Amino acid sequence: MNIVRELEEFYSHAPGNPDGWGLFCKTDSSLLFDKENIRADRSSHLKSLLSGNIEAKAAIAHIRLATIGYDKMENTHPFKGYDLSANEWIFAHNGTIFESEALTKYTYEQDGDTDSERIFLYMLDCLNKAVRKKQGALTSDERFEVLDRIVCSLSPENKLNLLIFDGEMLYVHTNFKASLFMMQTDLQLLFSTKPLSSGNWKEIPFTQLLSFKEGQLIRKGTRHGNEYIPDQCSINALYLAYSGL
Repeated sequence: MNIVRELEEFYSHAPGNPDGWGLFCKTDSSLLFDKENIRADRSSHLKSLLSGNIEAKAAIAHIRLATIGYDKMENTHPFKGYDLSANEWIFAHNGTIFESEALTKYTYEQDGDTDSERIFLYMLDCLNKAVRKKQGALTSDERFEVLDRIVCSLSPENKLNLLIFDGEMLYVHTNFKASLFMMQTDLQLLFSTKPLSSGNWKEIPFTQLLSFKEGQLIRKGTRHGNEYIPDQCSINALYLAYSGL
C-alpha cells in the first residue's frame, strides 16, 4: 500500500531531529534504501521521493537526533548488513548505550562512531556465530532466540528502543516508558516513538522483544524487566567522554 502520507507526517518532525534521515521499504518485487545526513525537511532528494507513490509491505523510517556520534552519513539510520547465510538485516535504534563491554571492540571496526552501529555489528556477529554452529541458515525461531538473548544482555542500564527487519519478521523492543507506540488498523500496523496522528495508539509491551509478520504478532520474548531510567550523571559523563575534553 502507498505509505507517503504516513512518511510525510513522520518526517515533519525533522526540526526536532535534525541530524539525518533514512528510509527502507520493501515491496513484493523491490527494495528502497536511502538516507542522508541532512535535516529531512531540507532534503530535496527526500522531497522528490515523497512526491510519488511509495508502495511498501514493510518499511523503517528514521530521523536522527545525534547523541553519540557526529553528523555524517555513516551515522545515519537505518543500518543495513548481511549475515553469513546472505540474509539482509535492517536496523534502527533510538537510545543510548552506557554500559556494555560486549560492544567495545566494535569501536575499532565500525564505519561511523555511533553506539547504534556497534549494537548492529554485535548483532550480526551473534547471528553469524549461530549460523556457523548450525552450519546453515537460521529459522525464524532461531533468529528470534538470538535477538532475544542480545536484548536481555544489553538492556540493563541502557536505553534500547529497536526496530529490526530480516526480510520476513519485524522485531520491536523498548525498555523506556512512553517511548514507543503502535497502532493497528485493517490495513496497517504502525510503530512510532510518538503517536503520529489521531487513532488508537497504544504503548507496546514493555521490556520484552516482540516479533511481527505481515502485521500480526508472532512471538514474545523474555520479559527481562530491565527498565531504562535516565540518570543525568551517567548522561553527562558519557557526553564528556565523547566530546574529547
